[in-house]
Amino acid sequence: MAHTASKNRHQHKPKIATLKLAIHSALTSVIFFTGTAAFAETSEVNLPQVDVTAPRISDTQPEKGYNAKKSVSSTRTDTELRDTPQAITVIPQDLIKDQSIQSISQAVQYVPGVQSAQGEGNRDQIILRGNNTTGDFFLDGLRDDVQTYRDLYNTDRLEVLKGPNGMAFGRGGAGGAINRVTKQAGWDPVDEFIASYGAYDYKRVSGDYGQALNDEIAFRINAVYEDSGSYRDGVDIERFGITPTVTIKPSDKTKIVLSTEYFKDKRIADRGVPSQTSRAGATANLGNRPFRIGDYDQFFGNARLSPTETETVAFNAVIEHAFDNGIGVKNSTRYANYDKFYQNVFANSAVTLAGTVQLGAYLDETERENLINQTDVTYTAKFGGVEHKLLGGVELSKQDTTNARFTPTGSATDNGNFAVVSSASPFATPANFNNLVRNQKSDISVAAFYLQDQIKFNEHWQAIVGLRHDKFDTDYTNIRANQNIDVTDTFLSPRAGLIYKPIEPVSIYANYSVSYVPRAGDQLIGLTVTNQSFNPEKFINYEIGAKWDVNPSLALTAAVYQLDRENVQVTDPNNAALQILVDGQETKGIELGIAGDITDKWSIFGGVAFQDGEVTEQQGSGAGAILRGAELGLTPDRTLSLWNKYEINDTWAVALGIVSTSDRFALSPTATQSTLLPGYTRYDAAIYGKFSDKLRLQVNLENLTNKEYALFAHNNQNITPGSPLTGRATLIYNF
Repeated sequence: MAHTASKNRHQHKPKIATLKLAIHSALTSVIFFTGTAAFAETSEVNLPQVDVTAPRISDTQPEKGYNAKKSVSSTRTDTELRDTPQAITVIPQDLIKDQSIQSISQAVQYVPGVQSAQGEGNRDQIILRGNNTTGDFFLDGLRDDVQTYRDLYNTDRLEVLKGPNGMAFGRGGAGGAINRVTKQAGWDPVDEFIASYGAYDYKRVSGDYGQALNDEIAFRINAVYEDSGSYRDGVDIERFGITPTVTIKPSDKTKIVLSTEYFKDKRIADRGVPSQTSRAGATANLGNRPFRIGDYDQFFGNARLSPTETETVAFNAVIEHAFDNGIGVKNSTRYANYDKFYQNVFANSAVTLAGTVQLGAYLDETERENLINQTDVTYTAKFGGVEHKLLGGVELSKQDTTNARFTPTGSATDNGNFAVVSSASPFATPANFNNLVRNQKSDISVAAFYLQDQIKFNEHWQAIVGLRHDKFDTDYTNIRANQNIDVTDTFLSPRAGLIYKPIEPVSIYANYSVSYVPRAGDQLIGLTVTNQSFNPEKFINYEIGAKWDVNPSLALTAAVYQLDRENVQVTDPNNAALQILVDGQETKGIELGIAGDITDKWSIFGGVAFQDGEVTEQQGSGAGAILRGAELGLTPDRTLSLWNKYEINDTWAVALGIVSTSDRFALSPTATQSTLLPGYTRYDAAIYGKFSDKLRLQVNLENLTNKEYALFAHNNQNITPGSPLTGRATLIYNF
């Protein structure tokens, strides 16, 4: 079968049987809660005297301002940030609007200790405390892990958890996790229309409308459409999304939230520019720099033959009930079908001193179907004067993935090298995509349970202890090689934290947490005959920190951490034919954050991070080995980001932002290859006009000084130039 840019491929449809199972899970939960309520409220059990705290169902109201007060990401309960012994940055709705944020990459620019990677121009990819991930993304606490771009049109806030926490999220989360908390239907009317227009033909409209139908039912619908160009030649993006949601509250003790989403993202997969040998006489590929970063618009490869498209169909159901005896139950179900296609023609070598560059090309298809169900049971009470917030939970999930890759006829690698061209005209067209180099599928089943206790001894001392057990079954088939591998991993993920509060607004904490990544990898297709018997990778986080609510609207945070990565699979330095496990890397760092209002007119958000990430044992053998002590890729020693907004009067406000980073390597350097991305400082700004309670207008400017810089990279040969000075105007109208 020939594969070309016309995307001759079969259409995937959600599997009806799985959809029925998702609906059945939600309905079963309703029946379960009804039965449990009857039992819980009529049964008599002789217990010691306890003081029970009545549970409350979750609120649907967004927080105002830049200083969020609570998060669910670290503890799975609605907990004050200063009572959470782990670094968390919450990006609230007001900041999302003020910065005109539409993507994950844009959102984390002002989060200390977090960087974006290029993701080959077809997905979100984040570096959290030196650890690279494409799969540690969650939506309302449920896994949303396919490789794609996410839009924030239906997002109320973003919670960025830093450091592994397998207790909260299960597998993965090597350096942390990003949880999108979606907008819910409530009983306060919502009626907002947003339209934006900007440089490079940027065009985007979105709407948010919600009403109460009666005292028990409310609905809300969010939608977005974007059709934009880019400062990069031949690159464009088109996306459409719609999310209707319904909230049902038959009583003050019960809430049901039902939602569905359709989202389609089409764009050109842009892998940027290659590196170049730094000077005549230098060792080829060693000490490279980005190639002509000032020519920010030059596309290497063939933009017309580099389309990427992802279609997402998802259904979600959340049911909560608060019993009179202090027990609260929450059941969440998510079914999602992801259908992704991408094809790219790109630079696959450095530019030589002779001015030539190798081009590669391939076509890749992935379909994933997720069905995830979680049940959390909470109970808050005092035993002997000590307050306990107990959590017990179960997660059951199934994820089925298929993946195939095709390269041009005659290419011998997965990256499909097919032509050497001049860097002055780096363009070529592969004859076809007929060479099947990868055809695989995996079926993943997870059964997990977890227990946690948040303990308040007195007004000064608190603690949290928890443990999660995961049974992770992988059925992997390499169809092309006719190989089948069945692996079952079990792992225990503990967490323990201690909090001391000398006064109520201040907390000082210590935390220990662990997470695992099975050999299937974060995209679930990494099993091989070689690694099937290896233990999962293990990530251990040691952290101490402090949080200070200077006043009700301003918070300062500080964290010092060490994150160790163990069981890294490498080639034995003494025997290239063997694969072994080593304790492979370590990241140490300090993170300082600030969020909120310095005065009633001056708001601020951002922080600074210092980190030292290095390889602790040699990885590989020969000339391509990563030596002990090598720096981790895309892990700068220093980053600084601060966003300041000042209200001049009731009508006008201005903002100024700074994003600064030190030098960093595109990948961990080897003895024969390294590419250094120079550090940079970029200034952003905005001006806001509020002309009535209904009408607002803002103009956002990025890169005020027109700085030439490398924004991020995928590897040594795929580097994205930063945008030149750009601007966009946004109108916000409330009916």
